[in-house]
Amino acid sequence: MNNFEEILEQYEPMISASIRKLNIYRDYEHFRQAGRVALWQAWKRFDENKGNFTAFAYRSIRGALLDELKKESRFDVHHMPMEDGLMENIVDTACYTDCEWFGELAEALDLLSPTEMELIQWLFVEGVPLAECADRSGISVAGVKKRRERMLVKLRKSLS
Repeated sequence: MNNFEEILEQYEPMISASIRKLNIYRDYEHFRQAGRVALWQAWKRFDENKGNFTAFAYRSIRGALLDELKKESRFDVHHMPMEDGLMENIVDTACYTDCEWFGELAEALDLLSPTEMELIQWLFVEGVPLAECADRSGISVAGVKKRRERMLVKLRKSLS
């Protein structure tokens, strides 16, 4: 166990198997690299007197992959991608006077309830993270996501 390249070649299938077991289906290379780093750290920390390297490597790789999944999950809770550029156009104040569709958009926004308008203000104008919107409205982050989706569907229907 003196050469890490040999260890990496030997345990690369274990990294792939761990990724499959955790049902990771995107950013595959990112997670693969996290597994490699975990294997390297396990190789550096391993003490032969304390047990089998294979089990130690497996737990280290799996733990690192789970940590990466948690980081990704936390990021998704606090950051929201823009939806189809629709809200980007709403926020673009320079466009308000020149756009023909502004009247249609104003009518569509009038169909929303006051709580939905408040959510639009927080999410798309102020850029408040989902977690903070959930705190402000007194519901869960999943509830905010559902409201956002329903609201966007309602806007799309009225604009088409």
